[in-house]
Amino acid sequence: MHHTLAPITAPIPVRASSTDDPVELLRFAIDAHGLGAAALATLVDIRGGAARALGAHMAVAADGRFCGYVSGGCVEAAVASEALLAMAQGRDRTVKFGDGSPFFDIVLPCGGGISVAIHVLKDVGALRHVLDCLERRQAAGLAYSPGQRALKPVEPLPRAQWLEQDFVTVYRPRTRVVLSGQTIEAQAVARLAEASGYDVIAMAPGGVRPVADIIDPFTAVVLLHHELDAEAAILEIALASPGFYIGALGSTRTHRRRVERLRAMAFRRDDIARIKAPIGMFGPTRDATSLALSVLADVAAARLVAYA
Repeated sequence: MHHTLAPITAPIPVRASSTDDPVELLRFAIDAHGLGAAALATLVDIRGGAARALGAHMAVAADGRFCGYVSGGCVEAAVASEALLAMAQGRDRTVKFGDGSPFFDIVLPCGGGISVAIHVLKDVGALRHVLDCLERRQAAGLAYSPGQRALKPVEPLPRAQWLEQDFVTVYRPRTRVVLSGQTIEAQAVARLAEASGYDVIAMAPGGVRPVADIIDPFTAVVLLHHELDAEAAILEIALASPGFYIGALGSTRTHRRRVERLRAMAFRRDDIARIKAPIGMFGPTRDATSLALSVLADVAAARLVAYA
């Protein structure tokens, strides 16, 4: 009696979520590794234009589930398929897509090309290190060595890049928005900031003392008061902080009065120049929602400038 073995078929890649949050991607990879096997795919080279920045990740589980993006959504299923093959063979691989790629049927809409390094996870210690750093709101670096097929924690660089034979990915804490002001504008900014995935801290009236501890280099301070006296205490703390953005509500005339008060208090010209006022990327606005969009666009742009 002869038995025929059924052919082993690879799992079909299926997107598990639409997130591109590095914390969620790394957690997904850690969980998948715990269930069997996982691979971490990283965008390590861009030729021409690209939809994602160097260091963008995808995480792929052995059962075919994946999350993350290394392009605009056009190559991710193919990357997941390559990751599944890498896991089946137990070997890392680097794959090209678009310009200069053997995959003639995959054309990137931007017309360029990308290279994606796929690492089959042996352990998740380095990933846990990154998550621990981000939990403490500290930047982290992760070096991938194609030669050694290994990940190791390193000091974060200014941006993701090749460093000799290793590719270093950089992770920074999510943007925190410290919001002061009991106004309809403040409520609108809080709602939109939360929907954008920012860490929002709304200050209670008169609550100033603990705020100095929560304004770190990845924090934007947004002051939405209609009186200069109401913002004075938190503005002084913000100016002494490492926050990457300080914005304050008010007209150009109001800001001139603000500047005069701060100069009288012996604040340096460079410190005062950190204040974005009138607040927002575009203005003046006439409704709370438009103001909220203007403020958060400005915060997002300032974050890109601070941490390109």
